[in-house]
Parts: sequence; C-alpha cells; structure tokens
Amino acid sequence: MDAFASGPFTGNPAAVFVLDGFPEDRLMQSVALEMNLSESAFVVRGEDSGFDLRWFTPLAEVDLCGHATLAAAHVLFETGVVAGDGPARFRTRSGELVVRRTGDGRLSMDFPAEPAVAGSPPSGLVDALGAPIVACGANRMDLLVELGSEADVRSLRPDLGALSRIDARGIIVTAAGSGAFDFVSRFFGPRVGVPEDPVTGSAHCALAPWWHAKTGRERMTAWQASARGGRVDVVCRGDRVELVGSAVTVSEGRMLV
Repeated sequence: MDAFASGPFTGNPAAVFVLDGFPEDRLMQSVALEMNLSESAFVVRGEDSGFDLRWFTPLAEVDLCGHATLAAAHVLFETGVVAGDGPARFRTRSGELVVRRTGDGRLSMDFPAEPAVAGSPPSGLVDALGAPIVACGANRMDLLVELGSEADVRSLRPDLGALSRIDARGIIVTAAGSGAFDFVSRFFGPRVGVPEDPVTGSAHCALAPWWHAKTGRERMTAWQASARGGRVDVVCRGDRVELVGSAVTVSEGRMLV
C-alpha cells in the first residue's frame, strides 16, 4: 500500500500482512528485511472485534507507526473485513489506535500525542545535520529539530552515518510552511534501517503539539518534503492527535515462507 498518498507511487509504501496468528519474531523481522520498506505491518484478528498490530522496520520492531497503520486499515476496509465506516481498532505497543473512514473517503487515525520536550541538541547533531538549529526537543522515540525556514528543510543533506550514532529512533526536522502548508518536515531514521522515511505518521504525533504550541491552531495541514512527499492533516485534541490521509493499493500477493 502507498499511505498518505495522492495516488500510486506517492506517499510512503508499506507492506501489510493479515494473518491468523503472529509467527516468530525472527521470521517477522526477516520478512521486513526482505520487503526492505520503512515498515511492514502484521495484523491478527483478536478474540473480539479488534486486531493486534505490530510494525517492523528492516532492522527493528518499533513502538508506533502511522503510515503502516493507515495502510493496514485501508486493507481491512477495502477487503470488507471491517465494514462501512468501521471503526478499525488496533491493539499495539502504544495502546489502542482507532481508524475511521471520513466523509470524503480518507482515513482518520486517533493516535497518542507524543510531545517533544525542549532541550539542548545532543553532541554531534548539529554537525550531522549541517544546518543551524533554531530549537530542539525529544520524546520517547525521536529527536525533533526546528530549522529556520522551509527552504532549509527541503535542501537538507545530512550525514546519515553520523545521524545513525545519535541515540534516537529517528530525527524529525521541521520548519514553518511558507505556502499552502502550516509546517513541513522530513524524517531520518538510519539507526533503525530507514535512511529517510517518505511520510512518517508517528512523527506528526510530535509535530502537531510542537506547532500547536507555537501557532495556537488545533487544525493544521502538513507536508513531509521527501522525494515522494505526502500530506498529513492533523488535529490536536489534548493528549491525542488525529491524523488524516489517504492510501492506495498498488500490489497484492503471497509470500511463500
């Protein structure tokens, strides 16, 4: 599936496996490495109407992933496993995540807010990014770095080897938008096998409260400025963040393992 996508080959690709039960962790990790996407999602129907959901990068299982959750919900809606507007309910390492269809056919995800607490940049970060930092913060997963302008974010060419030595799942780089979007961002996760993620839903769980605090706006439109690019609409709701986007199916098949 391509998630947070305007059509095929845009947004962020994710592999979704709908299974009767979870295989061994080692096998799921091997499958994620074989797929070589930023995330592969494994979905198992629970005893009630919900689903268990786990996410793997090529190198590690992660605690929260937005685009692969969007992709998983898209599969369940499109195949009729979840009927109508849902909701699709997922049990995950980050608690229950609920996904519903919106009136315009997109998907709305109820995620935990993951605000970044302001602090000093860790040693080596400024040199690794190669750009002046306006502000820096961190949450339980990632570092968030604000730069001076949208142009600075778009033109950034970080040293990925140096970034991989920073103790964080990933580095979120952001700035205020200069046009149609309230803010822009990019996400680098070489430490977990993702040099640059095309569109990162979980990063917006930090970005939404960060820009809400700066602008006072609860509803914002964001653009992740990777080569593929993707739009994420966000709504801040206290300790929750609503993420809205679209997904498309680009291939279907079976893995013979």
